[in-house]
Amino acid sequence: MNLNDKLNNLCSYPFHMPGHKRNKKFGITGSEIDITEIYDFDNLHDAGGVLLDIENRLANVYKSKKAFMLVNGSTVGILSAVFALCDEGDKVIVARNCHKSVYNACMLRKLRVIYIEPEFDGENGFYKSLSQETIDEAIKNNPDAKALVITSPTYEGYVSEINSSLPLIIDAAHGAHFGIGKFPKYPKGDIVVSSLHKTLPALTQTAVLNVFNKEYENRVKLFLDIFETSSPSYVLMSSVEKCLDYIEGSESDFDDYYDRLSSLHSQSLEKLKIRKTDDKSKIIVSTASSTLSGKRLAEMLREDFNIEVEAYSKNYVILMSSVADDEEALRKLAIALLTIDDANSEVEKAEAIPFKKPPCPAAVQTISIVKSVEQTEFKNSDDKVANEFVFAYPPDIPLIVPNETITREILDYICEIAESGVNIISDSSLFPDKILTKAE
Repeated sequence: MNLNDKLNNLCSYPFHMPGHKRNKKFGITGSEIDITEIYDFDNLHDAGGVLLDIENRLANVYKSKKAFMLVNGSTVGILSAVFALCDEGDKVIVARNCHKSVYNACMLRKLRVIYIEPEFDGENGFYKSLSQETIDEAIKNNPDAKALVITSPTYEGYVSEINSSLPLIIDAAHGAHFGIGKFPKYPKGDIVVSSLHKTLPALTQTAVLNVFNKEYENRVKLFLDIFETSSPSYVLMSSVEKCLDYIEGSESDFDDYYDRLSSLHSQSLEKLKIRKTDDKSKIIVSTASSTLSGKRLAEMLREDFNIEVEAYSKNYVILMSSVADDEEALRKLAIALLTIDDANSEVEKAEAIPFKKPPCPAAVQTISIVKSVEQTEFKNSDDKVANEFVFAYPPDIPLIVPNETITREILDYICEIAESGVNIISDSSLFPDKILTKAE
């Protein structure tokens, strides 16, 4: 009997956690299958029954040596992967467009960080793919580095197919659907982490850590036991099993979905532009050659067509799709874009203004937060040393990193995108007025 069958046939009285006791009077959605590690329901931290079966099925889907089911999102997988491959104080090569969880892992592990930069789309203002040349040069110049961490696919859907002589961690949080149907192949690194909930039919917080190099399996398990909750949700884990039930027998659904996306991407727009990336499921609509901002396009889609975008920046919006989007949903989006782009609409063509790439430190960096701080006026904080993260959310990629010297260039960049409506967050929530800096 699988996990969902067992959960749907609970009959013993729960003199155990959780405290709602599956009692319907509280009206808690999902409580009817919310249990703890009772007899015959396995333990995620020592899987040997129904939960191990789910992990083995995940490994089969992604062709990995070992798959660990995660219920704390890709974040817990990234933390565990970095700790597994690096000892305290090691040097690590990190792509500058990595998620905040990578930076947090480097800070907690006290790593010495060398940043590498992917190619940059100067028209729209986002990073694209990493080149093999960039990888090779970084490894050559840093022979003492212990690991390489990259993001592939990126938030916008760019894939970096690279080879690395260093142990490779790939944050593929947005690539859980890769390798299914006509989508790009699933990335291969020593450790690859993907969020099932982002692009597949599974509940939020569900993810998978795929180990392709058996050498690191035990170390990964060690740190997962440290970082991941000791009370993993059976509601979340049951959704992973349901997700597997679907994708294992629905490759034709993914092919049909891919074809629907191809049709959407072929729409002819005059003022707006659908950017082509490696992942068709990421629908990037550029406003760079129009009088619209990304924020205004997002507002029009919401107010006029009842469509909510994933995110927007100064010159584009991101619309995330999945196999759950049927033909009618994509047709609705196509009509909305064509209507906004129509010659009679308020939108006009305009010359694209080049976007400046955010600066990236060239020297070795350590990430640290100290207790002795001061609040500095944000716009006048250049040459100060940052003591907090400042990032755009989503996608949670840091723009200012603790212990980095703040430059005039990054201040101007952040102010520019913030003025265009991009959601900028700082750890202290003092932005846009102030920023925490290290006391002099």
